[in-house]
Amino acid sequence: MSAARPLTTLRTIAVVAALPLLLTACGYGSEAADDAERPAAAAGAEKLSAGEVTIGYFPNLTHATALVGVQEGLLQKELGGTAIRTSTFNAGPSEIEALNAGSVDIGWIGPSPAINGYAKSNGKNLRIIGGSASGGVKLVVDPEKIKSLKDVKGKKIATPQLGNTQDVAFLNWIADQGWTVDAQSGKGDVSVVRTDNKVTPDAYKSGSIDGAWVPEPTASKLVAEGAKVLLDESTLWPDDKFVITNIIVSQKFLKEHPDVVEAVLRGSVKTNQWINAHPEKAKASANAALKELSGKELPAEVIDPAWKSIAFLDDPLASTLDSQADHAVKAGLLEKPDLKGIYDLTLLNKVLGAEGENEVGDAGLGAE
Repeated sequence: MSAARPLTTLRTIAVVAALPLLLTACGYGSEAADDAERPAAAAGAEKLSAGEVTIGYFPNLTHATALVGVQEGLLQKELGGTAIRTSTFNAGPSEIEALNAGSVDIGWIGPSPAINGYAKSNGKNLRIIGGSASGGVKLVVDPEKIKSLKDVKGKKIATPQLGNTQDVAFLNWIADQGWTVDAQSGKGDVSVVRTDNKVTPDAYKSGSIDGAWVPEPTASKLVAEGAKVLLDESTLWPDDKFVITNIIVSQKFLKEHPDVVEAVLRGSVKTNQWINAHPEKAKASANAALKELSGKELPAEVIDPAWKSIAFLDDPLASTLDSQADHAVKAGLLEKPDLKGIYDLTLLNKVLGAEGENEVGDAGLGAE
């Protein structure tokens, strides 16, 4: 297998051995927080092959399967006597680093860090074992300055980070319009301004940006400040679906503890079933988890539209991940990666079959 090598070093990420990644997910910073206060496994319940499993995810609505699954005890229920330990992250590279170090076993993460974590390790450090969410990304703009898509030309549009999932999508959209932007500097027919999602609303209010291509809930936060949704990224994809969150596992943990991985996947599938059957309760549960993790919940004017734009599903939408990798190559941020083997959906399809649901495919990128 040939490894993907970055053409150039991304300015926003230090090039150190401990962090050998390029692209990040839709996170808010880079710090991780361990949550050791989760309820322990039920007393007397039978343990699986591991006494505990550490799962990683973001305090983010696109990671609501993990938020709700932990909050409602749905993941722990499937694990029985094997205890869950949680670790929350604000950016993809730090979660991949933790997976590589063995401090996280299973994680919810965006497509770009999954692609790079796999490619940079020559396909040796992770597998994508399931999907979790689709959608939840929008181009929102100042309606006084931008009234149509063609008006984006010449404007200042924020993305979360150079080379992150949304940045790649926006650069690809710009190219599709026939416009030119230097991917590294962000300069060209559109000024692409890399801005941390935490400060993007303030940047918008100050007038230093004219809009943003961002994930939820940042998009809805901007709308609450007077911005307008100009484009929902889902409309650019077949069937309006594209992967925004995957479930990954360290290959070592998958090999040594397949029963634990299967239990987590079963819990994820059942959590998505519960979310889709009880959307209002699930939204409240996710908001309660966000409050616990960040200290405050999202107001209704933000969480209500944000929640509606995210689809929670188990299919990893493998063909869209392959397309996202192609978009990064097209933008000049990545050499063509060999993604053969990035997926192992064997356990997910076993769980789906037991639940009476259809199996999902790996777009020819499965492990042999």
